[in-house]
Amino acid sequence: MTTHDRPSFAVRIPDAELEPEPLAPDQIVSGTPEVTGKVLWESADGTQVRGIWQITPGVVTDTEANELFVVVSGRATVAVEGGATMEIGPGDACVLREGDRTTWTVHETLRKAYHISL
Repeated sequence: MTTHDRPSFAVRIPDAELEPEPLAPDQIVSGTPEVTGKVLWESADGTQVRGIWQITPGVVTDTEANELFVVVSGRATVAVEGGATMEIGPGDACVLREGDRTTWTVHETLRKAYHISL
């Protein structure tokens, strides 16, 4: 069964088992951050993805997708090149625009639930 065929379900986000998602070495600015995640659902055409993502402390850069996420635990500062700098933590919802270039300074291991539109 593929993720888009899955029936309705619930997941306890803080306890979900995640899998390694290695960062590209050129994304790491400082520290030794590690990323893990799990896709919970993906549309049949691959344009919609929902899941859980986690990053340990450090500083990384990224080019964003069109994403809405809610922070479950941890804290980070997300600086958008030429835009806002956001302090995010548990309970915060964040919307990132496709193509935004960001720098993530992760202060405490951050776990989020996300929806990405490709």
